[in-house]
Order: sequence, then C-alpha cells, then structure tokens
Amino acid sequence: MTAPDAENQHDEGATGRAVVHPPIGESVAAARHTSPETVEDAPPAPRSFGRWLLSAAREVVIVVSLAMVLSLIVKTFLLQPFHIPSGSMENTLIKDDRVVVGKLTPGPIALQRGDVVVFADPDNWLGDLPVKERTPIQSLLIFLGLAPDDSDEHLIKRVIGLPGDTVACCDVQGRVSVNGVSIVEPYVKPGDTPGGGRPDFSVVVPADKVWVMGDHRSDSADSRLHDDGTGALGSVPIDKIHGRALMIVWPLSRLTWVTAPQSVFGSVPAPTPTP
Repeated sequence: MTAPDAENQHDEGATGRAVVHPPIGESVAAARHTSPETVEDAPPAPRSFGRWLLSAAREVVIVVSLAMVLSLIVKTFLLQPFHIPSGSMENTLIKDDRVVVGKLTPGPIALQRGDVVVFADPDNWLGDLPVKERTPIQSLLIFLGLAPDDSDEHLIKRVIGLPGDTVACCDVQGRVSVNGVSIVEPYVKPGDTPGGGRPDFSVVVPADKVWVMGDHRSDSADSRLHDDGTGALGSVPIDKIHGRALMIVWPLSRLTWVTAPQSVFGSVPAPTPTP
C-alpha cells in the first residue's frame, strides 16, 4: 500500500465531501500578495512631469479667470481708472494724470456740488474723434479695468449746480453764484478768473441734469460753451455720469485725494421749488 501524496492529499469532512488543500507555497504567496499591511506600506507611484504641468496650468487658468471676473465686477460697479487727456481741470488735475473714479456716485452716494465727475459726451461736445489705436492686450486691460480708459470719449468737470439750482456769473466781484449766494472757489487755476473771460450767464439747471465747469475756466469747453442761455443744452444728464473722481493715482508724485472744500458750497441754500 502506497502512502498518499502529501501535495494531493484529500480530507474527508463530516459530510463526506473531499476538501482539497492548496499547496503550502501557493498559500503563503497568496497571503503575501493580499496582505493589507503590504498594500498600505507601498509608496505612491511618482506623478509624471506632464501630469504635474497640466495640473499647474489648470490652477493658473482658474486663478487668472477669477481675477479677471473680479476685476470686471469692480470696474462695472465700484472703481474704474481714467486718463486725463487735457488741461481743462488744472491745477486740480493736469494732462496725463490717472485718476480712480468711484462708480457709486451717482447712485447709492448722491451727487454734491463740488464733485469732480467723469461723464460721456452728452451732445457731441468733443466733435469727431480720431479712432484710438490699441493692441488687443491694451483693449482687454481697459475692458477689465486693469488699465485707465484713455479714450477721448469722456469728459471730466466739476459739478457747480444740481437740478433746480440757479447758477450765474458773474457778480460785481467776478464770482459765480448759486441760488443767489456767491461762492469763493479756491480750486480755480491760479491766475484765472471764475468767469474765465466768458460772457456772463444765468441759468436754471433742469431736472435730472447738472451744470459743470472746469477749474481752468478760460480753457474749459464746459456747460457755458454748449448752452443756449437757458441751461437746457449745456447741462449734463445725470445718466451720462460714470462716477466721481476719488484719487489721483499716477504719477506717484501727485498721489492725492480729489476733493472740494466743504466751505465752498456750505452756505448755498436749496433751490426754490418751481411753481
């Protein structure tokens, strides 16, 4: 009688069915192959340079896209830079200054006399303008509000009269008056006069409009030049105003807030309601 082969030995269970035991070598190998501890301890496969580069590029695109969207929102609703193209607001603003304009005025923040405002050309005040040549990058930066708008399609002046105000010039001392009160204007360019040598006028500012004048009165094509003597044509519609100049940001040597002394219009009364 021969001894049973150890590798092919069968056991009989309680049911009489044969149970086949795998070879000892295979059992150990399988245990090693499926051991959880071995899987957990295995070092992660190194990420290829191509996958790293793709991941980095994706992150850069996301960050840049978010920054562009945020900048566009800020430019549309809060702040926008503008370029000063002329000397009509000297010495408050000089040619080639860059200013930041707050978009909450007019709107949540009401317009006030003395505000320096940027507005779209209300009625062809600027005449025919040459086409501005820009690179696509420059156009994109201006659109996003990351560069100052250097177009010649906007004007910047100081609000002198609000809707309903009576604005006149000049009194016996050569001053501008608002609602019968003469004002002293320290922002007028030194050496210039409040009337700037232009003809006298007296107008009532129509509803939903403002009367604007440059600080360099003799070199400003403002409401006076475009009016017919009634205030109707020279006044600027409020819905044309893009915002109020807040600060000069360039050049850095001129970094300062753009304000009007409160004392200038402090004693001006409210306009008399029209019957």
